[in-house]
Formats: sequence, C-alpha cells, structure tokens
Amino acid sequence: MTSPKPKSIQTMKPETAAKKLGVLLSATPAEFQAGVVSRDELNELQSRPPAWLTELRRNGPHPRQVVAAKLGISNSGLLRAGITEPLTTAEIDALKAENPAWLEHERSVQAETRKEALRLKQRQDS
Repeated sequence: MTSPKPKSIQTMKPETAAKKLGVLLSATPAEFQAGVVSRDELNELQSRPPAWLTELRRNGPHPRQVVAAKLGISNSGLLRAGITEPLTTAEIDALKAENPAWLEHERSVQAETRKEALRLKQRQDS
C-alpha cells in the first residue's frame, strides 16, 4: 500500500488574484503585488477582506471589467467610448449622473445583447 500524496498548495500570480478579487493590481499593497497567493489566502481575502481591499472595492480605482459592470455596459463599449484607464467610483458616479449619449447607446446595446442571449437560451432549452 502506498500512502496518499500530501495535498499540494495551489497558488496563483498576484495578477490573477487581483482579477478574482475585482481590484486593480497596481492599486494593491506592495506585499500583495510581490508574492504569490494561495487558494486558501484568496478565500480568506474574499470572506474577510482587509481594510485595503474594502477601500479599493468601495472607491477604486477599478479595473475595466468592474467599470463596465458599474456602468451597465460591455468592455467593448468602454473601448468604443475611448475609456481605457481605470476609473474611481466618483468618476463612475459622475458619468452616470452626466449620462452622455454614448453611455445611453452602450446601455441599450448591452440590454439588446442580454435579451438576445436569453432568447437563444430559452430556444435551446425548449
């Protein structure tokens, strides 16, 4: 009989962990950027976020996928609008309040895309 192998620890690069946490890597503390993150550490960060993570999630700067989600548009919509840099929550709120024509258009495009995806899914299920 052979003894079971010890369970290996899964680790990920800081870039991957930051993406999973929904934060911009360059805005995280230096020690987070310098090391590797284990699956257990990631789970701990998600379940009990430290102050720096809570602050980043609340105020940003936010990565593109978070900016797009907060605006209710796609990543492609952000690019079409010429927004390539991370935005803070205040900047996102200002855009929402201003509601420029491009944002209205991109929101309608996103709504149509979701509606079509739902229609196709319902068609497949029946």
